[in-house]
This record gives sequence, C-alpha cells and structure tokens, in this order.
Amino acid sequence: MLAERIDALLPQTQCRRCGFEGCLPYAEALARDETALNRCPPGGRHLIERLAALLDRPELPLDRGCGAEAPPLVALIDEAACIGCARCLDPCPTDAIVGARKHMHTVIAADCSGCELCLPPCPVDCIRMVAAPGLPALPLAPDAIDRRAHHFRKLYDARQVRIAEQQAEWRGALRASLGDNGEPAP
Repeated sequence: MLAERIDALLPQTQCRRCGFEGCLPYAEALARDETALNRCPPGGRHLIERLAALLDRPELPLDRGCGAEAPPLVALIDEAACIGCARCLDPCPTDAIVGARKHMHTVIAADCSGCELCLPPCPVDCIRMVAAPGLPALPLAPDAIDRRAHHFRKLYDARQVRIAEQQAEWRGALRASLGDNGEPAP
C-alpha cells in the first residue's frame, strides 16, 4: 500500500506541523495526492527528495508555512521551575516525558522526537528545545534518520495501544458501575 511506503519514509515525530494529526494521516493524504510533499520540516530536504522519487512528483522547496528545517531537537525541562502540573504528559506522542502530578517532570532524551507539542500547555514555560544529544547537525545520514523514525514509530504505536487499553478499562468500569437501565448501581 502506497500510504504505508510513504509513512515508512517519514521521521515519525508526530509533530503536526504538516497540518495533519500525525505522520500516517499525512502519508495517507500524500498517497491520495491531496497534499504537497514539502510539508514536513523534521524530514526536510532529504525527505522531500525521497518522497518525490517515490511519488514521481517534482521536488519542491520546504513549505515555510510549516516551519524550517533544523537539526534534531529534544525537550529539556527546567526541573527547578517545573510545578508538576502534568499538562505536558498527554500531548507527548512518544511518552518521553516522565513524572507525576505535583512532582517535577523530566524528559528521556533518547525517546523525545522533538515534536514541540509539550511547549504550549506548559503554564510556566519551563520547557525548552535543545540539540538532540549525540546527533550531528544537519544533514543526518539516511540510516540515522531511518533508525530514529523506527524508534519513534515503536514508541508512538506502544502509546496508542496503552491509551486504547486504558480507555477500554475505563469504559468497562463505567459499565460495571451502571445498572441495566443505565442508572448508577445501588
């Protein structure tokens, strides 16, 4: 399936800068020829070249409305400033942020895709983006890009499974707490 082949090329940051809810919806829209192949800043010029070859479309410059190509970044939390609100946890597509309510949070740098989705919900602006440790500046080698994407895809998929299981558990608990008539059980 074409969308799966496209998705396999994407960096799997799940950052939404392309205007889609994640990498797979962007890949599906590309497969249907409903969007441009130049809307992924984390993938940058290298990804545009790969997509153009796969889709037999002309290469385009990166759409600046989606952002600029930059070296891989990771979130860094100023732990002294963190108030433990936990608002950064839910938006993280790879579960790279760890912590609990009313306790400081930290980021597992190797698991952070650099999506920046944790920045807007932070009420004290204690999160900033820094260069990903151990990675060179652009351009990254294709094999490094592919390894990172594979890692982020596994984390994202595991998160989706965890969320689905939690929701099923919550629905089951709700059904158990309601009687046959939909009213709270005595």
